[in-house]
Amino acid sequence: MTLRPFHLAFAVHDLDAARAFYGELLGCAEGRSSDDWIDFDFHGHQIVAHQAPGLVADRARTKVDSEDVPVPHFGVVLTMAEWDALKTRLEAADVDFIIPPTVRFKGKPGEQATMFFRDPSGNALEMKAFADDAMLFAT
Repeated sequence: MTLRPFHLAFAVHDLDAARAFYGELLGCAEGRSSDDWIDFDFHGHQIVAHQAPGLVADRARTKVDSEDVPVPHFGVVLTMAEWDALKTRLEAADVDFIIPPTVRFKGKPGEQATMFFRDPSGNALEMKAFADDAMLFAT
C-alpha cells in the first residue's frame, strides 16, 4: 500500500507568525498562499494555516501514559534521527514545550519518543518517533 498524503486545515491568528513558525522554525516549504491562508509541505502532507482568529481558543487535555495531552493536536511520525534533530532545533529556539521531549510507554509495545508544543496561535503539535516503526500500531 502506498501511503497517500493527508490534508489538514487549521485556524491561526496571524499568518506572518504561522509562516515564521512552520516555514522557518519547522522547515516546512511554503506552497500556494493568499491573504487569508498558506499551504505548507509538512513532511509530504498538506497543511493549511487559515487566518481565523475567532476560532483559535483554549483546548482540552486527556491522560495518555500519565501525561496531560492537549486535544486536539497533530503531528508526524519522524525517524529517530529526524526527531533528535528537531528536538535540538526547538530547544535552541527556546520553544516552550507542553510536554518536554521524553520516551513514552517505556518497555511496552509502542514505546516512542515524543514531544508536544504549540504554534504561535496555540495549536498543539506532537512530534514522535519509534525505534521500530513496526510498533506504530502495536497493542
